Amino acid sequence: MPNKRSRRGAARRASPEARLLIITGLSGSGKTHVARALEDIGWFCVDNLPSALIPRFAELIRGSEELRRSALVVDMREREFLKQFPHVFRRLRGRGGLAVSVLFLEADEKVLVRRFSETRRPHPLAINQPAIEGIREEREALKPIRKMADLILDTSDYTVHQLREYIREHYDVRHEAAPLVLSVMSFGYKYGVPSEADLVFDVRFLPNPNFVRSLKALTGNDKAVIRYMRRQKDTGVFLDKMKSFLSYVVPRYIREGKSYLTIGIGCTGGRHRSVMIANALAEALGGQGYPVRVRHRDLRQ
Repeated sequence: MPNKRSRRGAARRASPEARLLIITGLSGSGKTHVARALEDIGWFCVDNLPSALIPRFAELIRGSEELRRSALVVDMREREFLKQFPHVFRRLRGRGGLAVSVLFLEADEKVLVRRFSETRRPHPLAINQPAIEGIREEREALKPIRKMADLILDTSDYTVHQLREYIREHYDVRHEAAPLVLSVMSFGYKYGVPSEADLVFDVRFLPNPNFVRSLKALTGNDKAVIRYMRRQKDTGVFLDKMKSFLSYVVPRYIREGKSYLTIGIGCTGGRHRSVMIANALAEALGGQGYPVRVRHRDLRQ
């Protein structure tokens, strides 16, 4: 179940070209937090640069070693953004020597309303009206920009710290020498499928420790749950098949030029089966020499 858009041009991603990441999306979706996280890992970031100046900034990047990893935050604060940005972006993509990509951030309507309420900031399109009106207007207006994105990230379920970790995981220049960074995420289907997952596997067919009284309050990180799961025949069969499948596809993702891959493992609540399986897969992948990160999204639900 691929949710991420494919990167355009594997050769460009694998090359040592200068990189320009354009961050855009809905107001309140976390663009400022993303820019700060990028700065912390060595990127040069500029907020609210007018679209007309982006080509000039791109030329500076090409000629500067210090600016080889740069990011721009552009959005509806610029009056001419919707009109100018698509044309500017097409011009950038048509030139060589610079790998340009777009990260589009969004979030659920209720989440955005809550964020604006908590910060007491007005929505840029709803100065004298409820924030919900501005959110809906902006989402509709940004549909053409969203279609241009290389990666669409829904931040609804992310805390500030989780978002910063996600950015470090995907854009830390220290990982550029690695062939592929793998992320394994456990989740509960009752809380929704993670939009950032490239591959999603459902383990709800396995016996559920939640129905064992002594295990209900524990998680897939606990030894008692792990022992229970390991005693189930289907657990071992599934893990063997998963290891075989990933051993086949991961090298092919690397060959395609993919720099990171997120694997989602889901059960009903995201606390027992998916956690145990995610840990086991991460351990197996790590044993094959891949950098692996593990995240249990719904462990504390």
